[in-house]
Amino acid sequence: MIVRSKTKRKNGNGHAVHAVSKLSLESLKFPSYQQIKEEIDKKVGKRPSFPKGLPKGSWTEQSLKVLEERYLFKDEKGKPIETPEETIWRVAWEIASAEARWGKSRSQVKEIAKDFYKLMASREFLPNSPTLMNAGTGNMLQYSACFVLPVEDSIAGVFDALKYQALIHKSGGGTGFSFTRLRPNGSMVRSSSGTASGPVSFMRIFDAATNEIKQGGKRRGANMGILRIDHPDILEFIHCKETGGITNFNISVAITDEFMDAYYKDKNYKLINPKNGKVVGALSARKVFDEIAEGAWKTGDPGMVFIDRRNRGFSNPVPALGPIEATNPCGEQELYP
Repeated sequence: MIVRSKTKRKNGNGHAVHAVSKLSLESLKFPSYQQIKEEIDKKVGKRPSFPKGLPKGSWTEQSLKVLEERYLFKDEKGKPIETPEETIWRVAWEIASAEARWGKSRSQVKEIAKDFYKLMASREFLPNSPTLMNAGTGNMLQYSACFVLPVEDSIAGVFDALKYQALIHKSGGGTGFSFTRLRPNGSMVRSSSGTASGPVSFMRIFDAATNEIKQGGKRRGANMGILRIDHPDILEFIHCKETGGITNFNISVAITDEFMDAYYKDKNYKLINPKNGKVVGALSARKVFDEIAEGAWKTGDPGMVFIDRRNRGFSNPVPALGPIEATNPCGEQELYP
């Protein structure tokens, strides 16, 4: 829960946003997963065995291989201990059982679970990977797949994001990041009298961590990296996948209204140091747009996120909380960090 104040401030990119204060999770006293699970089990009991009469799944040879490799529940030796049908019954019951919190009886939950099972068995609908991996296993891991994490301009901030990326990937989720807050390559670091290495350098660390951590022991994670078009390191970012070393990221450039105006007028646009908000240079908008197109032709990246348009329109239903900066790995879901 977030409480909005009456004051306004400007973020690192000069945009006016409402200052917000967050209540701690402890103060809200949300029930834990274990408490909710105990409440549901008390109302409708444990998951029943696989019901008779349900249809078998419509599986291709390839889908059976993927199911066994990633989703079937396994014993300590890695041997599957459930069939594909038992897997989707496990998921169907776990999801349907939540209806007990809103008054459904055990028999009603069972009918809902059967309907959900049939939908999955026909492959007309399947939930996301974390749900298939985690639902009904008791492993206490999340069913959500998509997250955006903040990357603050400090060593602690960067490596906090790295830690949470690892935890999310381990449990089957994907992560998106805006690296725009990071000061550009070569900037002075006052605390150490050294120089900053810039967003792309840190992205390589996130990429390497992704390479080593398989989601739930089953697959590698996915990331989205976003950088504003007015960041001084934008050209390095645009071409960062062409030289190798960043293989576990989709990347997108956050396009501003100012940039598009400069593009249509064939003018330069300003580059801004996110650390202090100062203008540190300028580039030809059309030249940079050509660089984006060339990079996309070579590697499929970068994409383009029209960030001002998204925040100005209905894409952001809660604009009072400030601007959205990033998306999930495939770009279809805008999320706050």
